[in-house]
Amino acid sequence: MNNQFVWVDIPVADLDRAIGFYSSVLGAAISKEGGPGFSFGLLPHATTNVSGCLFVPDASNAPSSTGPLVYLNASGRLKDAVQAVRASGGTVLEDIHPIGPHGFRAIFLDTEGNRIALHAPTH
Repeated sequence: MNNQFVWVDIPVADLDRAIGFYSSVLGAAISKEGGPGFSFGLLPHATTNVSGCLFVPDASNAPSSTGPLVYLNASGRLKDAVQAVRASGGTVLEDIHPIGPHGFRAIFLDTEGNRIALHAPTH
């Protein structure tokens, strides 16, 4: 196994709104998928990349601004992604800033109330 994380579920209150928000922020289409009785927004990924989905949870899991901090790849488009957060109804909590030798990040609240980070190796 090359990745410590293998999947991320991001809880949302409104799946269609969240799909639009994250499609804008990530600059890539998020597909709405599912089966009988369930649907989710599949985050963009390649065959070997770690990925995740947007899903509407039951009462045991809700959007949160205080839970684990998930970092999404914004390599090559960090400034555009932060602008998209603002333009799409999110709130930038920490604008782009260096994180030592590990690159740059920005932290935002999405339209659902989740605290999420954007990461890029260069500014």
